[in-house]
Amino acid sequence: MTANDRIENLKIRVRELPNHSGVYLMKSHSEKVIYVGKAKDLRARVRSYFNDHKNVSPKTQYLVAQIEHIDYIVTKTEVEAFLLEASLIKKYKPRYNIRLKDDKAYPYVRASMADSFPRFYLDRRVRPDGALYFGPYTSGLFVRETIRFLNRTFRIRDCTDGFMRARTRPCLTYQIGRCSGPCVNLVDEKSYALDVENALDFLRGKNKKVVAELTKKMKQAAEEQRFEAAAKLRDSIEAIRAVLEKQIVVSAKEELDQDVVAFFGDERGTLIETLHIRAGRVIGNRPQFVPKLNPHDENEDPKEWMTSFLNQYYAENVVPDQIVLPADLSEDIYKLMREVFVSRNQKPAQFIHALDREQKKLMEMAEKNAESHFHDHVNKQTNVTRILEEIQAKFHLRLLPLRIECFDISNFQGKETVASQVVFEEGQAKPSDYRRYKIRTVEGSNDFASMREVLERRFRHTEYDDPQLVVIDGGKGQLGMALKALKELGREDIPCVGLAKARAEGEFHEQDVRHSEERFFLPGRSNPVTFAVNSEALKILVALRDEAHRFAITYHRKLRDEALFHSRLDEIDGLGDKRKLALLKHFGSVEAIALASIDEIASVSGMNKTVAQAVVNALKDYCSE
Repeated sequence: MTANDRIENLKIRVRELPNHSGVYLMKSHSEKVIYVGKAKDLRARVRSYFNDHKNVSPKTQYLVAQIEHIDYIVTKTEVEAFLLEASLIKKYKPRYNIRLKDDKAYPYVRASMADSFPRFYLDRRVRPDGALYFGPYTSGLFVRETIRFLNRTFRIRDCTDGFMRARTRPCLTYQIGRCSGPCVNLVDEKSYALDVENALDFLRGKNKKVVAELTKKMKQAAEEQRFEAAAKLRDSIEAIRAVLEKQIVVSAKEELDQDVVAFFGDERGTLIETLHIRAGRVIGNRPQFVPKLNPHDENEDPKEWMTSFLNQYYAENVVPDQIVLPADLSEDIYKLMREVFVSRNQKPAQFIHALDREQKKLMEMAEKNAESHFHDHVNKQTNVTRILEEIQAKFHLRLLPLRIECFDISNFQGKETVASQVVFEEGQAKPSDYRRYKIRTVEGSNDFASMREVLERRFRHTEYDDPQLVVIDGGKGQLGMALKALKELGREDIPCVGLAKARAEGEFHEQDVRHSEERFFLPGRSNPVTFAVNSEALKILVALRDEAHRFAITYHRKLRDEALFHSRLDEIDGLGDKRKLALLKHFGSVEAIALASIDEIASVSGMNKTVAQAVVNALKDYCSE
């Protein structure tokens, strides 16, 4: 089918779309979702992609060139379309969407207000569970220090619910004066609630009120000659003032929680910066780099990509009272976003285009951070690109290898054969995409057949991004089997190389000291490719191979341990699941148990010397296998 035929078929498909709100999904030839969009009118919105190329951005032109099929989901309202779009982008990770790649879960201070005696702890997920969340903060360490400060200053419990229910007498924290003892009813719910409220006021920035309340309590304690209690209240007041002295006030609107959103970019991409200001003080910032987005391109609609950013960003984060933006998105969009927030059980934030002096000052601060983080990212990316270009040139690749996958096989005496898939994106490990495979169709030790099974299983999953390079841990033989498997799958378009040390291939001649002993085997080439010993590209490829090897060995060892542990220890009288679990928790591995003495095993909770002797006998030859 020619490109013109494809476009005509898509235009016919567009005419079939309803004039209703919903979400549209654009798919590639492999049925992979490459773009998700929302629309008030599906037909009109999707038709705009096929207008005259002069009126669309280069990014949109490139997207249209990849579309093979368009699906859609009708929603009752435009708000539902917004909600569905955010969840589908998170699910499919489409290549051409404004997509927040920073999937790090930022920490919050969580107050468990549903409890009779609430406590504070660190949480990285915001849930509609009746709790109060303060943040997001940049540092988990800072959150833990803040919680320790709140517990110590306001005498809030730090124990878990299970620990609290099991107490029959006060713990050490109460005895040193850092808890009011709710576990054994030494404080009633009303008095404890006042302490919690003071701690919440501190987090909300109502510091004058907190200090005034504690000062009142201190004077009252002194008048009643409870001097020890008065001294503790005095120490709490001084601790609060010491903390406040370290905080920089950037806004006079202490009653408001604010987020300030700014951006900086060029043809290489755009960095969107969010400053989190709580009670007039900056508590953190979060930079997000979006490639293929040029804010200076007149065909890039800032309303569209900024709206998509806000929709995704606040699906994962607490919505503040006020969101300050660098551009006015129109009242219709603001109204729609507020309705989206309410649908998520969040507050309907006030959207503000930075206009007054204070707002402009905050925006200027956010823009400086955006510019600085943009240059940091681009400089780092430039170095990564240079390294990937070296790999591309050495292996004669058509595309820059932004995503590289490495596969390794591991077995022990022909048993429990497993494989690992390790992924590096832009030169960095991506553990969320690692996969483990337990070989199903191969009997005995046959690395070639095992590799074939693994590649077949991997490339059946078209929902995953295709790699621009596959590295096989092995020489010409393993590479040949991998190429054969890819050919049978119709995926000969996936570039593949084998990696092995020179000695493994029987090359015993003296090595050139300028080149590594690592050898890369390419399809259709008899001589291997080498890199200079100090090559950064080589370091990335070797690190990839070593990670795949580690991941496979770890999985194989886990399966082997489980099989040996259960098969041998299940036969020991008196050794039930609880004792086995206790042994594993105490020693960490079967090997450590096998190396332990009878006395060491007997010292584990629930064990005795008779059962310990039986364990030693069952595992006596484990380490020699």
